[in-house]
Amino acid sequence: MSDKATVDPSETTSQSRWKRVVQSLISVVVVVGIFVGVMPQIADYDEVWATIRTLTWLESTSLALVAFWNLATYWFVLVAALPGLRLREAAVVNQSSTAVSNTLPGGGAIGVGVTLAMLTSWGFKVADITRSAVVTGIWNNFVKLGMPVIALGLLAIESDVSSAWITASGVGLAALVGVAAGLWMILKSDRLARSVGTALERFTTKLRKIVRRGPVSGWSDRAAAFRTNTIGLLQHRWLHLTLATLVSHLSLYAVLLITLRHTGVSQSELSWIQVLAAFSFVRLISALPITPGGVGIVELGYAAALTIDLDEATKAQVVAAILVFRAITYVLPIPLGAASYVIWQRNRTWRISETQRAELAGDAYVTSVGDRSPSPR
Repeated sequence: MSDKATVDPSETTSQSRWKRVVQSLISVVVVVGIFVGVMPQIADYDEVWATIRTLTWLESTSLALVAFWNLATYWFVLVAALPGLRLREAAVVNQSSTAVSNTLPGGGAIGVGVTLAMLTSWGFKVADITRSAVVTGIWNNFVKLGMPVIALGLLAIESDVSSAWITASGVGLAALVGVAAGLWMILKSDRLARSVGTALERFTTKLRKIVRRGPVSGWSDRAAAFRTNTIGLLQHRWLHLTLATLVSHLSLYAVLLITLRHTGVSQSELSWIQVLAAFSFVRLISALPITPGGVGIVELGYAAALTIDLDEATKAQVVAAILVFRAITYVLPIPLGAASYVIWQRNRTWRISETQRAELAGDAYVTSVGDRSPSPR
């Protein structure tokens, strides 16, 4: 008889189901608590709704246009990070995964599964998809961590800066340096890449042991392979990827700023620098997976950061802008994502083999992932 404990698959499934139920209940409690208990203390909902109703058709149309533009900007990031991906495919996969992330507890992980299923059905290799996800994640974190530092500098020029802003920016800067250092270590040499992979493997194995999961292995080789492939990608596409990522983040900020101006919040009441600072720090908060898409958490963060020292009427305008902003950036992608998922299910013409995908990508694919000239050091 084996002395190793066996795990009943049905028990694991039951635990997973209960975990999702608990996550859902926590999310509901947090969202209701924020929108029913906290937000009304910041601004009266009647005044907020009255402000929203004052939006003209021209203002509403312009908000819809910038909202659609904001959605489209991230498609270019995906195209830059995954050679051979066409813009229409990037649109479908991005909107589908975003809709899942915005609606389901733990939706981020499920969204990854949706992305993987779609891209593999279109002939992309799992290794290339993984590299794309890691690279876009790193570039997004660079921008997310860098923006608070830039915003703090601009805010210091415009007015006095509180110790809280300085502390938060310091944390962001330290994290940015850490991410950059980790990427540098992986890309610098094969030996360092393998060392980072081994360290992550040991750390992950310890975490899995706590939850009675088996060890992981092979991360050293994977890190080395990731280094080789990523160097080839970044040599040819780092500028495209950087610009696309910056445009994507700044477009989302522009949607918030335009919404504030349309609801009557002037430059003298909230400058573009103050809005940028609030936007930068709330983007960091939104990374916490407390509720799907950060619903409730993000709204409260914006309201707390943007309504400081404002009168009641202006607070109502700010909260109105926040709710409109979230409606067109959080809610709008959900029906679009559902439609995108239907397109993927029914449109079989995009489903091709890995060989066909490589041929379709042509030189762009070969030069980006086939250039493996940097030798291990």
